[in-house]
Amino acid sequence: MARYTGAVCRLCRREGLKLFLKGERCFGDKCAIDKRHYAPGVHGQRRSKMSEYATQLREKQKAKRSYGLLEKQFKGYFSKAEKTKGITGENLLSLLERRFDNVVCLMGFANSSSQARQLVRHDHFIINGKKVNIPSYLLKVGDIIEVKEKSKGIEQIKNALERVEQKGIPQWIELDKQQMKGTVVGLPTREDITKPLQEQLIVELYSK
Repeated sequence: MARYTGAVCRLCRREGLKLFLKGERCFGDKCAIDKRHYAPGVHGQRRSKMSEYATQLREKQKAKRSYGLLEKQFKGYFSKAEKTKGITGENLLSLLERRFDNVVCLMGFANSSSQARQLVRHDHFIINGKKVNIPSYLLKVGDIIEVKEKSKGIEQIKNALERVEQKGIPQWIELDKQQMKGTVVGLPTREDITKPLQEQLIVELYSK
């Protein structure tokens, strides 16, 4: 499966904010954006006024990178959001939030989306008692994610759970930290999504 393999810290610097793509490093004093809060490259420190199109494009790139998606995947989610009843931008964010890898991260089983994807692909979780190793699997209300019994001793998962109170759990998710399992108790609303995204700009970009 195609995926971005470059330096992820450059992505945060390019977007001008923390996307929390590198787990624990993003919470410490080694975070690249804290040291160099400007875009990468020789022209990174230049300030230039962005056009309307450039502003919309940057917002789309920010959303793609926050969820670890490539262009074709992201466009597929947008097409599905357009066909769903309701506000397209909010539908888009709801779909992205309910990805298996993202929910694993939100439940505190991983420190970053990339770590969550790796854990999902390596079969460390079950959904409703069944094996699922597809990061893009779309969760629905009532689904229960559990760490497999043989995977409960993995340091990555245990270390991530220690930070869960610091990160916070969305209202549409319930976590049983001791049993290492979580339940989707509702659908994410716009108020539940804390990522700094302006979804209307993305809608405007794809509407051109």
